[in-house]
Amino acid sequence: MKSENTAIRRILPLVMVLILLLMTSGCKTYDNFIEANSPKSDDIIRIGIFEPLSGSDKEGGELEIKGIKLAQELYSTVLGKNVELVYADNKSELDIAQRAAQELVDKEVDIVLGSYGNALSLAGGDIFKEAKIPAINITCTNPLITKGNPYYFRVCIVDAFQGVMAAKYVHNFLEADKVVIMKAYGDDYGSALAQQFMEKFISLTESDDSVAATVEYISGSKDFSRQLERVKSTGTEVVFLPGALEDSIEIVRQARSKGMNTIFLGTDLWHKDELIEEGGETVEGMIFTTYFDADSTVTDTTKEFIEAYKNKYGDEEPHSAVALGFDAYLLAIDAIKRHAESESYKTLQTVLQETREFQGATGDITFDENGDPIKPVVFIAVENGEFVFKGTEEPSWE
Repeated sequence: MKSENTAIRRILPLVMVLILLLMTSGCKTYDNFIEANSPKSDDIIRIGIFEPLSGSDKEGGELEIKGIKLAQELYSTVLGKNVELVYADNKSELDIAQRAAQELVDKEVDIVLGSYGNALSLAGGDIFKEAKIPAINITCTNPLITKGNPYYFRVCIVDAFQGVMAAKYVHNFLEADKVVIMKAYGDDYGSALAQQFMEKFISLTESDDSVAATVEYISGSKDFSRQLERVKSTGTEVVFLPGALEDSIEIVRQARSKGMNTIFLGTDLWHKDELIEEGGETVEGMIFTTYFDADSTVTDTTKEFIEAYKNKYGDEEPHSAVALGFDAYLLAIDAIKRHAESESYKTLQTVLQETREFQGATGDITFDENGDPIKPVVFIAVENGEFVFKGTEEPSWE
């Protein structure tokens, strides 16, 4: 017995030292342990923010979060409970994105918003699906994000839908009966939009000859003379150009130097200040599809968003990604509210899928069978060195 007491007396100081070390240097570890093992509070709604808070995609993630936080400031509670934003940084890396997605699952979030970046969203998709946690994408347009994944939704239109609506705009507003399509060789994005545009335009004109030519170019090239001569030879007045911003500016610059007054029509890739800053007078008359325009009020929520944005940021023009982030948050808390009011057998994912004519800042949202929104498409033109609203095409694949 004496030997045992002696052993205890020898060990006791060591135990006290370990306790002191934990208290002084291990507080963070202890707090993390408590957080990880504490039961989720029933008084808090947790919305996971799956975004690149660092890395190459950080800027895009910040725009989406800007809209989310603005919406939370207006609507910080739902069902009488506080809404907590739970962040997970995917660091713009695919392997880290999977871990970040799992981190949100482990923290038992109710719903997820994000991520910026098609590949990052795809990396987290299966994890959210397996955990049966619905996620709402904000600006990603790749159809693969939602296809085959009933737990992923989005508030922006898909790539192909821009092509369909662009064809309707050319036919209905520009009243053109013949067009040329220019697209970058090997570009899946441009090819998908070009295909949808072509099919829709041919169906509207009821003529296979309405697409006079499809001209390909190499992205990053400095000389587009051969392609532009081919465009010029067709005598068409409209070119659909679903290309990257830098390529598009150079193509139009060279077209103008050849005396071509052709109308170039592109996509949301052109909705950047660089188009005007770098293109100058040569980009006058260019038109593109996009998701949102602050000067063309679509709904009462648009007014609410613009007012809140101006109160916080002054006269700064809100980016479309901010408006879409705003809508994603509102849609999330609306679904949570509707889920609480629905039949007991319905899941949050089911309720979200049933969304019809939800009024957002970027237009009314109705989800199709893939979780993609059926919503209006805005058309913007460059006129006198400014972005000018030209019209809205109502949602329809018909």
